[in-house]
Amino acid sequence: MDNLSKIQSESKTKIKTATTSAELEKVHIELLGRHGLLHKLFSDIKNQPDPKAYGQQLNRLKNEIEELINKKSLSVETHDRASPQKNNKTVFSLPKLGHLHPITITERQLNELFRKLGFSLYDGPEIETDEYCFQRLNVPIDHPSREMQDSIYIHEPEHLLRTQTSSIEARLLTQEKPPFKAAFPGRTYRNEKVTKSNHFIFHQYQGVAVDKNITLKDAIGTFNTLFKGLYGNDVHARYRCKYYPEVEPGMGFDLECFSCHGAGCSICKGAGWIEMGGAGIIHPKVLTMAGIDPKIWRGFAFALGLDRWVMAKFNIKDIRTLLGGNLAYKPNEP
Repeated sequence: MDNLSKIQSESKTKIKTATTSAELEKVHIELLGRHGLLHKLFSDIKNQPDPKAYGQQLNRLKNEIEELINKKSLSVETHDRASPQKNNKTVFSLPKLGHLHPITITERQLNELFRKLGFSLYDGPEIETDEYCFQRLNVPIDHPSREMQDSIYIHEPEHLLRTQTSSIEARLLTQEKPPFKAAFPGRTYRNEKVTKSNHFIFHQYQGVAVDKNITLKDAIGTFNTLFKGLYGNDVHARYRCKYYPEVEPGMGFDLECFSCHGAGCSICKGAGWIEMGGAGIIHPKVLTMAGIDPKIWRGFAFALGLDRWVMAKFNIKDIRTLLGGNLAYKPNEP
């Protein structure tokens, strides 16, 4: 704990002595960057005598540093604007014309990673039929997702805004001849209450692979490659059993919370982990309905919660930021 007090004092000094935006950005990366001091301290929580108390104090320190940097950024920006006048120079610069959305950046990175793994990219309709959204995915008639309180219907009971990009999977299974591997990002819609961690519009990154002798190990190996490709070798992930109608067996996979690093906070709802998606071996009924013989062919399917992958990558604390319409907003590069 004494070490944290020393770090707190040194951090305040570094922030106070920064006089330009460039210097302050250097301090920000050194303290709060993905490979910065605070990240290393969070990774060491489990080795502390009292991890919970240490994690809480570390969170307070992180919030204090973020607040100090935000306040300091206002004064250094004023200094930066005034500097050219002191030197009797006139500086002309064109305004920035824009930047890619964090979802677009992450989606393109995932596209490239999946291409390297031999996947082809596909797309599908956002207004879907009950057949491809539910029936061909082995979703029973009494499943909660079929209810009005969970799905957004255009013309009940036949047409609705797709609740998952699995509808593209259902179409591909009927159109493509195995073996094949396909990935397909897209927007999905559910009748959700909008909070800092949920939205009625969200993005998924889905995929399917069909071949002979595929096992769940193939799916886990794919995800481990993605985690390391997107977040680096120090990412912490876990897998657990979970039920999904279209797969058997099924599993969910989580990443250590990017905000509290396992200590527990409001974003991860105290769990220390954030659910990032689900996967499993395609159910024989789904293959049979698509005209694929499950005795010959097997496959795995997966769905990633793309918005949460983006939040973890860019350290975004509120999902509403991604769809808020603020064109001036630009998160810090990871």
